Amino acid sequence: MAAAITLSVFSLSSLLPTHLAWASDDHGHGHEEKEAEEHAPEGPHGGRLLQSGAFAIEITMAESGIPPEMRVYAYHKGEPLAPHDVQLEILLTRLGGKTDKVSFVAEDDYLVSEVSVVEPHSFEVEVDAGFNGKIFDWHYDNFMGRTEINDRLLKLSGVQTQLAKATQLTFVDTLFGIVAPIADKQFSVNAPYSGVIEQLHVSIGDSVIKGQVIATVRNSSTLQTYAVKSPAKGQITEQLLSLGDNTYNRALIRISDLSRVWIDLSAFPKSISRLALGQKVTIGDDHGNAHGAQSDINDAYSSASASSTISYIAPTMTGGHIARVRAVIDNRQGHWRPGMHIQADIETRIKQVPLAVRVDALQNFMDKPAVFVKHGNTFEVRMLSLGESDGVYVEVLAGLDSDVEYVTKNSYLLKADIMKDAAKHVH
Repeated sequence: MAAAITLSVFSLSSLLPTHLAWASDDHGHGHEEKEAEEHAPEGPHGGRLLQSGAFAIEITMAESGIPPEMRVYAYHKGEPLAPHDVQLEILLTRLGGKTDKVSFVAEDDYLVSEVSVVEPHSFEVEVDAGFNGKIFDWHYDNFMGRTEINDRLLKLSGVQTQLAKATQLTFVDTLFGIVAPIADKQFSVNAPYSGVIEQLHVSIGDSVIKGQVIATVRNSSTLQTYAVKSPAKGQITEQLLSLGDNTYNRALIRISDLSRVWIDLSAFPKSISRLALGQKVTIGDDHGNAHGAQSDINDAYSSASASSTISYIAPTMTGGHIARVRAVIDNRQGHWRPGMHIQADIETRIKQVPLAVRVDALQNFMDKPAVFVKHGNTFEVRMLSLGESDGVYVEVLAGLDSDVEYVTKNSYLLKADIMKDAAKHVH
């Protein structure tokens, strides 16, 4: 037994008032006198019924489990007509002026469109039918998900738009870690001869240059004083001895060159397969992880950012099933301090797609993802088939044309307006 196919009513008359033109039967030609009504007449198959004298056609849409197609049933004096006895052509004019010309062939007890009727099913409809040597014309509006907003309200609503275009999707993995000094840029400063520290010329946090005097020490053997000098440029990060201490076999201070620092990141197994040396890394302050309850306070401060590439991926995992991933960044401004918690976005893949829209422009309409397109002051829904998303843009596979202006901000206001109009026509 053949599977049953659900026929949906072609006109969503609950959304907007529709118009039905009654054709005169005097000479077999219809005249486009429009009579507004809240509900278009329905035929036996639940479709829109167009009638002129004794002749009538019923337009339905079949779309359950198949690409949407129009099916038209014809009647004369209330009795079904054989489909091959009727000639039919329908013009569908969409928002923006694009027109689809739909021709039909006979099938079973109805005429079926030779091409699929693509979404959205919102258009002005012109029907040209021929029967028994006479021509019948009808015109009506079949609008779905459409609304108009005047310039004043549009400005107040804050609706913003942009053109749908080809876009590069950038896929990222976000990792967390800390700032660390570079191992071979840390120096322990020792006195060359055993003695007693008579004077320290620097303290923790001071910046020093190579050759700068760090301390004055009295030699225990000669009782002569001599200067201990910095071996490199950097900052004093640790003081190990104080005045009067003996320098025998002990370091006085530690100096770290922090003009460049390591970004040590923790990568879990799910990310490791996507990581590779040379991938771009964008680093930012991780206030929430670094300061916990202080995150709200820190949000008031502007975060710094830096860019680099992955320079090292550890060949082994730690006991916590984490691999160390590292980048090196410039720190001449001194913002990145060892121990600071950071987060990093690593570009793992790039994909060029022919058409994409912003993720924050999407609305849910009839249980499908959708955007609203703009033509002048008229807005209309476009239900989409979507592909991959990088979190900012999402690939559009079907449902939208390139270079169409679509709403990117406050699109929920349009959806609310359309739903409000729909509710007013539900009885």
